[in-house]
Amino acid sequence: MRRSASAPLRLVVPSALVAAALLLAGCTPTPEPTPSASSPSATPTPSPTPTGPVFVPEGSAAQNLPIFAAVVNQIAATDARFQGRAYIDALVAVGFPKSEMEVTNDLTTVGNPADSIQFSVRWAGECLVGQVGPSTPAPTAVVLPLLPGGTCLVGQTRLIDW
Repeated sequence: MRRSASAPLRLVVPSALVAAALLLAGCTPTPEPTPSASSPSATPTPSPTPTGPVFVPEGSAAQNLPIFAAVVNQIAATDARFQGRAYIDALVAVGFPKSEMEVTNDLTTVGNPADSIQFSVRWAGECLVGQVGPSTPAPTAVVLPLLPGGTCLVGQTRLIDW
């Protein structure tokens, strides 16, 4: 499968929808059933039920795409939207290992902001890849195959040393 800058694959989730989902994400208690006559002293404890996308540590790249996309959209809606480090830090915060990540430079070789930045996570033999930037119509999050060299991004990436 060849990647073409002119024909990227996209999973686009409206930023407002993701922001709302992330704001509402959390724990919702399970309602307590009323004790039955056969067990009058049984009082079940409510258990939290997660809402929204969640990180699946043993899951596939496709199973983790919803949380990856949610993070991409969440950061893209902030002032840090063109800073690769913000995406890496947010992906680490939800559970992805930094050692499996790649990110392109935020700036061009002459110090101007990059037209787009890409970042990725090697996961379960595949790649979760995100792209954002002024030349990208909307934040993009996709699952792609690993490249032959075992990396996810084509071209020069920056060292993730923080």
